Amino acid sequence: MPTISGLRRRGVTAASIRDFCDSLAVAKTDGVVDMAQFEHFIRDDLNNNARRAMCVINPLLVTLANYDVDKREAFVVSGHPNRDDLGERTLPFGRQIYIDRNDFSEDITLSRKKFKRLVIGDYVRLRSAYIIRADEVIRDSAGEIIEIVAAIVPDTVGQDAPEGIKARGVVHWVSAKENADCSVKIYDRLFNNAAPDAGDASFLDHINPQSLTVISGCKIEAGLSQALAEDHYQFEREGYFCRDSKATELVFNCTIGLRDNWKA
Repeated sequence: MPTISGLRRRGVTAASIRDFCDSLAVAKTDGVVDMAQFEHFIRDDLNNNARRAMCVINPLLVTLANYDVDKREAFVVSGHPNRDDLGERTLPFGRQIYIDRNDFSEDITLSRKKFKRLVIGDYVRLRSAYIIRADEVIRDSAGEIIEIVAAIVPDTVGQDAPEGIKARGVVHWVSAKENADCSVKIYDRLFNNAAPDAGDASFLDHINPQSLTVISGCKIEAGLSQALAEDHYQFEREGYFCRDSKATELVFNCTIGLRDNWKA
């Protein structure tokens, strides 16, 4: 049950709404259009126009043991892979970074095809930065992993890996020292049934309890601390987001995921 106001607050652009409406045929009878058709136009517009950024939604600290404590680098990367007019952004890099907790596993039996992320004793590339190897985990008193001790592979920024080293995949990250704290709102379908008002059941029985998830404690590129409500971003490997226009703190609403994973 979307409204124009709700769609715009989530970051759905006016252009994508117009393109969707233009795609519809004119008929004299009532018809039903699959939501996926609307979402196609949203993704297409944001893919072409949203700046890229990195946000670690579930942060896990990584300490790079062979990187100097006082050393700091800054990697300049494009704001969009196909849009020079969207400028560049700078990614600060230091001895400690955050990666997403879901991008690490202790299970060394996971195949590279199944898990293209960081595993103990194996390699992964940090987006626009070094290849690193995970060597050790540090746990708290409850046994939960709170830190990974890793090592960089020197001279791998923008370069191929040395012979004998192959990264499992590419993961996003942010500097542990230079970042901004934020919250994100993840939206799902309001109803868990494609026809909630069909039959004799009340539509209230089909409300999706997971239609809104609010996640706090996320880490985002420091440059996005001044993001405006009308600014759209693709959080790399996560989805398309915009700053909540009604929140006083730094909150980003998920406009849409990178792909449709919803099942009725």
